[in-house]
Amino acid sequence: MVSVHLENGQVGLTDAPVPPRPPGVALIRLLAGGICNTDIELRRGYYGFCGCPGHEFVGEVVEADNPALIGKRVVGEINLACGTCKWCQRGLGRHCPARTVLGIVRHSGAFAEFLTLPEVNLHVLPDAVSTEAGVFVEPLAAACEILDQVQIPTGSAVALLGDGKLGLLVAQVLQASGLQVHQFGRHPDKLSIAARRGVTTEIARESMPEAEYEWVVDASGSASGLQTAVRMTQPRGTVILKSTVHGTVPVDTAPIIVDEITLVGSRCGRFEPALALLAAGKIDVASMIAGSYPLTRAVEAFEHAERKGTLKILLTAD
Repeated sequence: MVSVHLENGQVGLTDAPVPPRPPGVALIRLLAGGICNTDIELRRGYYGFCGCPGHEFVGEVVEADNPALIGKRVVGEINLACGTCKWCQRGLGRHCPARTVLGIVRHSGAFAEFLTLPEVNLHVLPDAVSTEAGVFVEPLAAACEILDQVQIPTGSAVALLGDGKLGLLVAQVLQASGLQVHQFGRHPDKLSIAARRGVTTEIARESMPEAEYEWVVDASGSASGLQTAVRMTQPRGTVILKSTVHGTVPVDTAPIIVDEITLVGSRCGRFEPALALLAAGKIDVASMIAGSYPLTRAVEAFEHAERKGTLKILLTAD
């Protein structure tokens, strides 16, 4: 089968065997996958990655122990937990120290003709959600995770830094939940996607508001985003961190301590709220698709995805 391969900063294609299917695991044929910032960071050396990337996908189940899954379009939670450790017993399988992660940590990814995932990780995609839109379920779930972690009162003002793929999803999720989102970005065309959903948008400038917001989300994707977010936060306010940046990020802890600011790291989320939002048409993801390439043109697809200002690039089955 055709499989994308990352190694030493290079993107290539390889002829790989179809992965075996152990009991309880489904064999899935890729329909569409999305290149995200994490995939780009993997190419740059994040996690010392070597292998097949890809964790945002929609696929068709071709083999499974559960016959009800066969032929269904599915999306999949990317963390494969052991199920027995103390973290798993607390319902924190996403933090299982023995976990593997689809396309990121010790589990071959979705950018191949076929992939495998445990059946318990799979969610059937509703008929109301297109295959292309379904690719966004995993990052949309990450945006929804903020609302599971932090109890923000309805109607509260929330500042959001960043107008990239995740930033636009976070803006729409928070706005749809009844918050007043003020999104700062550098690209008017991107900000317009959120603005059409009622988000207040503004071009980020060198001088940003100081100590103005009780809630600030950093989805800037930049090493300086945390410092900017802290300056914008009121004393005893909260900064939610959504950016994954390769390398060490310098942090001045003095204002965080003096102003008693809470930092919340935020990563993966539950798929159920993301699927519900997409099925209800409350999130515009179609406007975020900047291009689509067959799997055999993955090298071009990665080059496009890495161009400055590009939103979502899809890889599709030939």
